[in-house]
Amino acid sequence: MTTRIEHDLLGDMTLPSETWYGIQTQRAVDNFQITGVPISHFPELVRALAMVKSAAAKANADVGVLEPRKAEAIQSACAEIIDGALHEHFVVDLIQGGAGTSTNMNANEVIANLALTRLGFEKGDYAKLHPNDDVNRSQSTNDAYPTAACLSLQFAAEPLTQAIADLKTALEHKGAEFADVVKMGRTQLQDAVPMTLGQEFEGFAVTLGEDIERIAEACRLLCEVNLGGTAIGTGINTHPQYQALAVRHLATLSGKPIVPASNLVEASSDMGAFVFLSGMLKRFAIKLGKICNDLRLLSSGPRTGLGEIALPAMQPGSSIMPGKVNPVIPEAVNQTVYQVIANDLAVSLAAEAGQLQLNAMEPMIVYNLLNSMRMLCSACTMLQTRCIEGIEANREQCARHVDNSIGIITALVPHIGYSNASRIATKALTSGATVRELVIGEGLLDEAQLDRLLSPQAMLAPFQET
Repeated sequence: MTTRIEHDLLGDMTLPSETWYGIQTQRAVDNFQITGVPISHFPELVRALAMVKSAAAKANADVGVLEPRKAEAIQSACAEIIDGALHEHFVVDLIQGGAGTSTNMNANEVIANLALTRLGFEKGDYAKLHPNDDVNRSQSTNDAYPTAACLSLQFAAEPLTQAIADLKTALEHKGAEFADVVKMGRTQLQDAVPMTLGQEFEGFAVTLGEDIERIAEACRLLCEVNLGGTAIGTGINTHPQYQALAVRHLATLSGKPIVPASNLVEASSDMGAFVFLSGMLKRFAIKLGKICNDLRLLSSGPRTGLGEIALPAMQPGSSIMPGKVNPVIPEAVNQTVYQVIANDLAVSLAAEAGQLQLNAMEPMIVYNLLNSMRMLCSACTMLQTRCIEGIEANREQCARHVDNSIGIITALVPHIGYSNASRIATKALTSGATVRELVIGEGLLDEAQLDRLLSPQAMLAPFQET
């Protein structure tokens, strides 16, 4: 194995020649072994870092502080990384000290070495093109890293919102399929009034669909970046025209409506947009978890529970009980929800921990947000394809529950009075007789009237007798 020697302020280090990263990245790898999750685990973050570096190089060339040949080499290297090259060399653990400096230097070093080879030089020959002086020119970790984070989260939101939309569509299809299945609605796990299984699934679809726009709203806040603010937002070491050019180039390169923050000092320390996005992800996760709770209840039994729907059987459910099949897909989604809620708490604590002109905990914020988005995306797709699309209605069981319930007495209250209805309900519970039998037996209503008042049209929507 051939090697090369690199130098930084702490001294020399020998690196394998095949590595595209450099000495500062290797120090970070040695120092930070926390999650085992490297930057490359999230390709959207790698792409975003490369886009920031490319936009900066172009802006630096525009204002004359970076040689055109260097800028072109840097942009060429970034284009390769954006297309997927060398992602495996983004090796630093996502959680790290230094407010993201190690992530920024990992990007600077990989890009510098790739650019060097494009210019005909050897990796590590930083006298020809330097990770800090050239790739990181006019930047600090404190503006490059947050900007890349904002961009990467917008990229991560795209597959997530598509997965939510696909899940919503699957629930809508089930709503249409089950539109004629009358069942009992329940409040506080007790019989309430009739509804259709279709109405229940349509409700699931609507509540999830609302959050597509909420997540998009959060992403719009991420379009405001502090690129050009450098260390603390003052723009030290930049050309007066650099910020506007860099942000404009980044918007063009990324295809996102990136704009400069109105106050770069504030934007360099404020984590508000990340907290808002985290809250929206938690909101969606909680809704998703409630739906999975309902699916597990509705499918419970199947013979001694509610048993109103049948979830597709995905795997044997027990090592000791033959024939048992568990609701493993909703259970896995529920566990995803709990992790997203925990991630939101971590983001909240990290955001509050900012001090003065910087928040050094930003790497954990980015890690948890990207992780939440990926987990939710996978959970939505799994729930859609391995559960929702295969759900079947137990029409007979739904009908039995309606017939045996005292909840239908609510539909008769306007016609026999609350006191009579309460008395009939109590008698039905104690005697085992049905509401219909008792109402007819006492002569409160005749069969024709009951047929009208207990019809689906009367019980499932506002109804006025004609």
